[in-house]
Amino acid sequence: MLDQILNSSFNVGLEGPVVLLILVALEAVLSADNAIALAAISQGLETKQLQRHALNLGLAVAYVLRITLILTATWVVQFWQFELLGAAYLLWLVFEYFTSDEDEQHHHHGPKFTSLWQAIPLIAVTDLAFSLDSVTTAIAISDQTWLVIAGGTIGVITLRFMAGLFIRWLKEYVYLEDAGYITVGFVGLRLLVRAIKPELVPPEWLMITAIALVFMWGFSEKSKTPDLESIPVENEGQAALGKEQRAKEASR
Repeated sequence: MLDQILNSSFNVGLEGPVVLLILVALEAVLSADNAIALAAISQGLETKQLQRHALNLGLAVAYVLRITLILTATWVVQFWQFELLGAAYLLWLVFEYFTSDEDEQHHHHGPKFTSLWQAIPLIAVTDLAFSLDSVTTAIAISDQTWLVIAGGTIGVITLRFMAGLFIRWLKEYVYLEDAGYITVGFVGLRLLVRAIKPELVPPEWLMITAIALVFMWGFSEKSKTPDLESIPVENEGQAALGKEQRAKEASR
């Protein structure tokens, strides 16, 4: 179907924009699990300001790594070891998440950081591991490097926006963080299978369907505990009054 669209004489002049639109759409769809992984990693920092800085700087480094991957993609795809390393890293993230103790204060699993500079490399490397899957898909659609770079650039911008949303949603939905790491496991397993037995790699539509179903479960239940940091207060008196009212309600 895609080949028919791109090879159609009617669409010769539209090939570039059509391919770019498809690449951007693929980046948006395939970035959901990436975005939630980056949002969860950034939660290892104490404050929202640090989390935002970590995402901004981490994705800036990730963008440089992603462009490097695109420019060397025809060389990288010849070595299954890169995909094996990416798979091992993503599956390690999933293992660390599901085996780590929960932070009682922030209800957070996974890595915790004492410094912004500890989180930035992890965010960049995580995006690079995901890019092994998305970049391979992109170069299979188009052999025009500038289109793949343009799609990747828009994809990183979209990823930053989505990660910001997920930081908020992770506090609102009970199962969302678990769902996110399950989908990270899907990507890791896909890379592992592609490195070991490429003919057994499931089709892209099946991967997207599985991720969509897991995310539907992730958004299925809202947390009953309000995010107190997101509630604006005009002064300390109002904040204290709010805490007192919530304490009374909890004791009833």
